[in-house]
Amino acid sequence: MNRYVFLIIAAFVLGATALAAGYKYKGSFGSYGTGDGRFSFPSDVAVARNGEGHYVYVVDNGNQRIQYFTSAGSFLGKWGSWGSENGKFKYPMSVAVWPGDYVYVADKSNHRIQYFTTAGSFLGKWGSRGSGNGQFYNPCGVSAGPKGDVYVTDTSNDRVQHFTANGSFLGKWGDSGGGEGQFRDPRGVAVALGGDVYVADTANSRFQFFTPLGSFLGEWGTRGPKEGQFDLPTGVACSPDKWNVFVADTGNHRVQYFKASGSILGSFGSRGSGHGEFGGPLGVAVSVTGARVYVADTGNHRIQYFDRDVPAVVPTSLGRIKALFE
Repeated sequence: MNRYVFLIIAAFVLGATALAAGYKYKGSFGSYGTGDGRFSFPSDVAVARNGEGHYVYVVDNGNQRIQYFTSAGSFLGKWGSWGSENGKFKYPMSVAVWPGDYVYVADKSNHRIQYFTTAGSFLGKWGSRGSGNGQFYNPCGVSAGPKGDVYVTDTSNDRVQHFTANGSFLGKWGDSGGGEGQFRDPRGVAVALGGDVYVADTANSRFQFFTPLGSFLGEWGTRGPKEGQFDLPTGVACSPDKWNVFVADTGNHRVQYFKASGSILGSFGSRGSGHGEFGGPLGVAVSVTGARVYVADTGNHRIQYFDRDVPAVVPTSLGRIKALFE
């Protein structure tokens, strides 16, 4: 056969055998306790760029505070305690960072959002218990988009609300149910680089995604243990480099990751307390480059992090390919 045709076919076959990048355990930090760098049921994690590196923010749910760390887990600072005053929390659930400026916290049992500087100085708050515009009933998820808009999963109201960076109400969508644009106990929320909004429709064991203004775009997932299925999915994060979506699949004790359209790419983790194992993970975050994934390993009172492998290529004999065409 023509050698150029052979080379083209060989390149295609070899390319087809390339595997999607996987994620391998790299390290962990934290243990049960109240001291600096210790946790009581950490429920979420977020990443903020810091020069060429990044900081890691953790919702230390049982200790009613936020802690933050270097990329490798060295303790840097903390803020918060039990209460309803400014800067205090009642079972905070989620944290989000708007590029370089604000740290947002879903203060669940105070039915509000608080926001802070990256070092923890209080800046403002909004919300109170209720079902009106800008009110919340147990908000469990918060995410800041690339343009500064803030999205909140208003969990017990089964809806998503949309705000400016300082909390001015912009819109809402959703009600209780299993249809398109409906929710049952929505938890995690994440905004992709292009502005699409991904919502963990937790009790329906699925994900739905929307335009920035809430128009329904699609959904994926059913309840089960197979890849692409979920058991109470909670945390969600979007990778800015490849537009991938990472999911803390809580009841299945793993993280799954997908293309933005919902096609499964891979998963890692299983139930346990060893390296790379989880005890009901609730939160997930991705570094700016997408090369590192942090997981709030809630039941094990720690944060684990995983680094992306270089995509592998399944060994294929050019001789065997050539023989097929001779």
